[in-house]
Amino acid sequence: MNFDIIPAIDLRDGNVVRLRQGDYSQQTSYRVDPLRLAHDYAAAGAAWLHVVDLDGARAGSLANFRLIEALAGTAVQLQAGGGVRSEDDLLRLFDAGVARVVLGSVAVREPARVETWLQRYGAERLCIALDTREENGVWRLPSEGWTQSEAPTLETLALRYAAAGAVHVLCTDIHRDGMLAGPNLYLYTRLRQLAPDLRVQASGGVRDIDDVRAVRELGLAGVVLGRSLLEGRLVLAEALAC
Repeated sequence: MNFDIIPAIDLRDGNVVRLRQGDYSQQTSYRVDPLRLAHDYAAAGAAWLHVVDLDGARAGSLANFRLIEALAGTAVQLQAGGGVRSEDDLLRLFDAGVARVVLGSVAVREPARVETWLQRYGAERLCIALDTREENGVWRLPSEGWTQSEAPTLETLALRYAAAGAVHVLCTDIHRDGMLAGPNLYLYTRLRQLAPDLRVQASGGVRDIDDVRAVRELGLAGVVLGRSLLEGRLVLAEALAC
């Protein structure tokens, strides 16, 4: 199985930012042009880029659509989401050149609809975002940019989507996201045991090359890298070489 190193660009008001634990009030902004950053990641050898429209995720609309469309014209394949709530949103991103659309809130709230999209557009073109937060020993799946609590559990939806033929799953431990505290290896081990056929991408907490190796050794499909790259704690070329 290939192991993908996927740099992340999170967008808010057209700027590159990172949030701590998904908290919109704890934002770090980076003085870098998103298109320039995408070109730099492509030049370093990245094949994929993970783009999140944070405004869209919270508002339920494609707020940074034009910028995502421009990013889709760079030399990397785009995996993008944030604010996708309808089939029209999905088709707009496909038409803009996005190779794989990430489905978050709609995947948690309306799994039957997403199962229809899996059949209609193919599992390779969709990535199910099962972003999770542990609450009293239960892995919950918040929505709306991680601001609203939802009833389904990680285990329930992972099994449902595996049975429905989903292939790509992005799983973020919200407590670790943007914290540089290391990935939650227990969480990903549990998810792999639960649904071994899913190609799981780990996200949240990766600090250095040792964390990248640790994730790969679990048999996951890839890792999404955000703050560690933006702050120079991890060199993309080094991560790709591993």
